[in-house]
Amino acid sequence: MTGLEAQCIEQLSEAFEIIPKTLCQNCGADVIRTVTELRAKHSEEGPKYSIDGNTGKITHVDTMKLWESVGVRHQTFKTAIECSSMLLRIDDVVSGVKKDRSGGGPKGPAANQETFGDARDG
Repeated sequence: MTGLEAQCIEQLSEAFEIIPKTLCQNCGADVIRTVTELRAKHSEEGPKYSIDGNTGKITHVDTMKLWESVGVRHQTFKTAIECSSMLLRIDDVVSGVKKDRSGGGPKGPAANQETFGDARDG
C-alpha cells in the first residue's frame, strides 16, 4: 500500500498500540521491552498472546482463560473509526465556513479609519 491509505493504516496501528502500552504502565511492567516482546510473539506465533494485567508478563490467552468475542471487538473498532471520521468531517465543515463580510459593523468611509488613541479608547 502507498499514499494516503498507507498513512491511515499506520496511524491507526499507532493508535491501537496505546492499549498494550497503557496496560504495561498500569501493571508496572517495562513498557518498551514488553511491547517489543509482544510484537515478536505476534509475528512468530500469531496474535494469541497478550499482556497479563496482574503480572505484566506476556502469556497465551488460553492460559489466562481470556476469550473475547471477535464480533464485539470488530464492532468496537468500527464504532471508534466512525466517530473519529465524523469528528474530522465536522472539523472540516466548521473550518471551511467563511464569515459573511456583508453583515454587521459600521458602513461607509468611517469603517476603515484608525481608532487607536482617539476619544473612543477611554
